[in-house]
Amino acid sequence: MKREQWASRTGFILAAVGSAIGLGNIWRFPYMAYENGGGAFLIPYLVAMLAAGIPFMILEFGLGHKYRASAPMTFAPLHPRMEILGWFQVMVAAVIACYYIAVIGWSLSYLMFSFTQSWGNDANAFFFGSYLKLSSDNSPSSLGTLQWSIVVPLLVAWSFSFFATFTGIRGGIERLGKVMIPLLFIMVLILTTRVLTLPGATHGVDWLFRPDFSALLNTRVWADAFGQIFFTLSVGFAIMIAYSSYLPEKSDINNNAFMTVFINCGFSMLAGIMIFSVLGYMAAEQGKPLTEVVSSGVGLAFVTIPTAINLLPMPWLLGPLFFASLLVAGVSSHISIMEAITSSVMDKTGWSRRKTASLLCGGGALISLAYATNGGLLLLDLVDHFINNFGILGSCLAELICLSLLLRLDGMRNHINRLSEFSIGRWWEFCIRYLCTGLLSILVISNLVTDLSTNYGGYSESEILWIGWGMLATMAIIAVTLATRFNDQTLTTEA
Repeated sequence: MKREQWASRTGFILAAVGSAIGLGNIWRFPYMAYENGGGAFLIPYLVAMLAAGIPFMILEFGLGHKYRASAPMTFAPLHPRMEILGWFQVMVAAVIACYYIAVIGWSLSYLMFSFTQSWGNDANAFFFGSYLKLSSDNSPSSLGTLQWSIVVPLLVAWSFSFFATFTGIRGGIERLGKVMIPLLFIMVLILTTRVLTLPGATHGVDWLFRPDFSALLNTRVWADAFGQIFFTLSVGFAIMIAYSSYLPEKSDINNNAFMTVFINCGFSMLAGIMIFSVLGYMAAEQGKPLTEVVSSGVGLAFVTIPTAINLLPMPWLLGPLFFASLLVAGVSSHISIMEAITSSVMDKTGWSRRKTASLLCGGGALISLAYATNGGLLLLDLVDHFINNFGILGSCLAELICLSLLLRLDGMRNHINRLSEFSIGRWWEFCIRYLCTGLLSILVISNLVTDLSTNYGGYSESEILWIGWGMLATMAIIAVTLATRFNDQTLTTEA
């Protein structure tokens, strides 16, 4: 079967940027900068971008382009057992796809709520009580019943990803990317321009970027900077290898990688300015220190920002703009996650795109209903913690170690340079083989020590064991099974 190709370089860049830019850019980066020295955090962040983000992106773009396959089929020629790593990365993507869609569903609901500020004066009680109907026993294993106010937007969100993966690279993903990503930048730019003019906004931005250079002596700040880069660029869990496998034969790998990383990190900066302008205004209006209104994660997006929207001029316009931005960022990332899974299954089985997309999106939608229950948020919190801290970082580390041992990095560098307008030097090999590997090892070991000494989130030991570690073990077993038990001939059936 002839492999699809992107119709244009712009289409590929926008799709890759759409994958990298997600909800984490809007709610995670600003808080990370605030917590880790403000403006001083930009120094380790930029170092991480240059020393880890760009080299890793070049590597995955180069791999996908050279081997013309999804992650499992790209790794398999290097060593038969390497296919297991590829399938583990696909499993990481599959787990993320099932819970990430829940947050996109929440964003869709809040887009509707924002026209009339339906959350009222107590956004916290509305989100956790009236909307999520969160169970009070702090148990991710006690799911309760389905909440149809969450199920419906969740299924609508699935329909976006289904359309994109069903219709293919050119017909769905590229076409949507050319609309959604420019639209996302325009909406965020309009929002940022408007909120910067509000009283107290500059105070908020000052809080975000005020440099505390003593933080540079803290190794945790550097670890957080590198962790943020790995989290936000969609490397290490099959996406960028899948996307780059659809590149035309003559493609400027280095330029594409630099542009994708720079645009993603630039968007994070813009989102940080937008968020802290709103928080600065909110603090000024309520007469509180900014430290009392700043928060991270879902609390920022669905509690703090709605509270701020109540105070904003023209909330009926600025509110929908914010949640539309959140929705577009989430959908573009989810489409890329589903494409990584879809392309892998297609390469392994020979199934048609329509059959594969239908089965995967249908099955994923059923599994994701677990996050539309009373305990859905708690389950999401625990699963997300283990996937981010061990699934993504662990697969990134395993990929770097294995490729450093099995792949001739100088040969890959020559392949990439031959295609590109400008060349990368031996610094790239050093970053991949030593710098990225060493720093990721520190991150993974640090996370492991922390989790083994303290139960995350105060959850019970049995829930940590069966849901957290059990999920990772199950993913590994499935990866081994897919790589070793089945072969291309056993499953190939043309739909």
